[in-house]
Amino acid sequence: MSGRRAALLALLLGLQGSLHAAGLDLEVALDPDSRRLDAVARFEAPAREFRFTLHESLAVEAASADGRPLQVERLGAHGPLRAWRIALPAGARRLQLAYGGVLPPLDRRLDHRDVLGGLAPMASASGSFLPAGSGWYPQPARPFSYAVALTLPADQRGLVPGRLVSESVADGGYHARFAFERPADGIDLMAGPYQVREKIAPRSGGTALRLRTYFTAELDALPGLAEGYLEDTQRYLERYAAEIGPYPYGEFSVVASPLPTGFGMPTLAYLGAEVLRLPFIRATSLGHEVLHNWWGNGVFVDYAGGNWSEGLTTFMADYAYREEASAEAAREMRLGWLRDAASLPPDSQAPLAAFRARSHGADAAVGYGKSAMLFLMLRDAIGIEAFRRGLRGFWQAQRFRAASWRDLQAAFEQAAGQPLAGFFSQWLERADMPQPRIVAARAVSRDGKALLTLDFEQPEPAYALDVPVGLVFADGASETRRIALDRPRQSVTLEASWPPEGVRLDPELRLWRRLDVAQLPPILRQWITARAPRLALAGNDPSLAEAAAAVARRLFENSPRTASLAALDQEDQPMLLIGADAGVAAALAQAGLPPPPAALQGRGDARAWTVLREKGSPLLVVSARDAAALAALARPLPHYGGQSWLAFENGRLLARGVWPAPGPLLPVVRQP
Repeated sequence: MSGRRAALLALLLGLQGSLHAAGLDLEVALDPDSRRLDAVARFEAPAREFRFTLHESLAVEAASADGRPLQVERLGAHGPLRAWRIALPAGARRLQLAYGGVLPPLDRRLDHRDVLGGLAPMASASGSFLPAGSGWYPQPARPFSYAVALTLPADQRGLVPGRLVSESVADGGYHARFAFERPADGIDLMAGPYQVREKIAPRSGGTALRLRTYFTAELDALPGLAEGYLEDTQRYLERYAAEIGPYPYGEFSVVASPLPTGFGMPTLAYLGAEVLRLPFIRATSLGHEVLHNWWGNGVFVDYAGGNWSEGLTTFMADYAYREEASAEAAREMRLGWLRDAASLPPDSQAPLAAFRARSHGADAAVGYGKSAMLFLMLRDAIGIEAFRRGLRGFWQAQRFRAASWRDLQAAFEQAAGQPLAGFFSQWLERADMPQPRIVAARAVSRDGKALLTLDFEQPEPAYALDVPVGLVFADGASETRRIALDRPRQSVTLEASWPPEGVRLDPELRLWRRLDVAQLPPILRQWITARAPRLALAGNDPSLAEAAAAVARRLFENSPRTASLAALDQEDQPMLLIGADAGVAAALAQAGLPPPPAALQGRGDARAWTVLREKGSPLLVVSARDAAALAALARPLPHYGGQSWLAFENGRLLARGVWPAPGPLLPVVRQP
């Protein structure tokens, strides 16, 4: 052990008792330049033995109980985690472990999908991220409270979720102490060359809030950016405190990540530095992550029964902002959810109760889209005021407890004064999507009124549905009626002032269902999630082939099978045709397919568009000016799964859109 490390370890060991007693006390020293981590962990000694894991880059250097040295046994490995065991003497009260090692370097090749999986603890001078669950500390029994004393070089700043107890720059280093008194299931540590901005915001009935940004120098220098994040954070905290209940913590920080993360943790949001500068992030993602301090970090998820938190947060944040913008914007989001779900192979969808976390497109379509739609349908069913009472009651009853879908059901039943078991059970436990249809509509005139009879069908076993039906009249006026369906075949008669010209099922898309084909223009999600996608390259340039392969690796969740241009009209699996503009144009002409649509012609240096044909495979075309323009699509393209067409310049989005598909209008037959 070097003299510097020996002195550091002695310092850490000498800090025993300097933090308040907690479930886990950690003294951590991190040198991002060398990636060296040295730490001491102290906690109540379990009976007989303590088994734990550490990342393979770390090793235990000393262990003791109540000051008496102990032997440490190294056990087997599970992936990058190494198991350890310590036998404890009878009556041991306080266990202390000193450990350390050189962490893996920060991997900047990770994309937005990679960061959703298990990450190793990573360090570098430009940014360090030690995720909970990565094995950077020995975890006591869950849940636990904790206290962390963090030492970094003087030009670095760092934090963990929790209350900032103190910080200083002294003895050539940065020192900060944090405490998290609430129950937690893990600790995330973030560090970097951050510029810190702070705002102290008053709040009624409680201590003032400490709001912070931890931004890189480049981000911090952007005029008004940090101030805008502080103001919007305060606004979101006040909004959700009024809707749900008081914010359960005393601070909130927005932290720039060197990786493409979008993580909400207690007291902070860890967002990719590249997206923090985008203006829409403050209007969308920031509020989503703030809200997670109530749902997910304030009320924990009982994962045994499924993850309700992501859907409720999406509904109360992302969707609520769209509702406030306009009815059209909210409908567009609902349409996106339904199209995403319809683009998945039917056998890839799982019940909502089985959703735990997002790892691919099918998870997102169910765990976010279907879940958010469930809360929309519930609000439509019980009314806005009962829905709000249910949310507040759920928060009051379940704060800092693990709650399930059944706990949510109980809260809404109490608020609405009605049973909701049938509603929750079908939307949570069934994997299929309802497919109600109006198969016939006829009207007769009686005593100055019109009697409209509608015949409905849906596959067996039937769902119990509250189906909106739009009545469209000759003068362009329309109105919506709600019809209760619960059988495979059902006829319903309505009374109207005069006969409508046509009827449309669920015109505003407020029902989770499999959309009619006429409402399903092709979107990129069909290719992203395809089980057996195919790839056809237009051209023989090796640099184009390399760029095309890179795009395909990023775009597809499953590896594509190479196909020839002659196979464009064969089989029925989604195909990607990719290459330079001239080669793509020639391939389309050879196959008798149209050129790029008018919305894309002459726009940008790269374009992507979907083609749905009556015969032949669904086709996605990616055409670029050259290999460089094509390679620049590898990162952004997978982010636009809900789009039908896109135009880029130097990898930056210029325009996007979805092919129009209003859905069928069924004429009403007039009868004498």
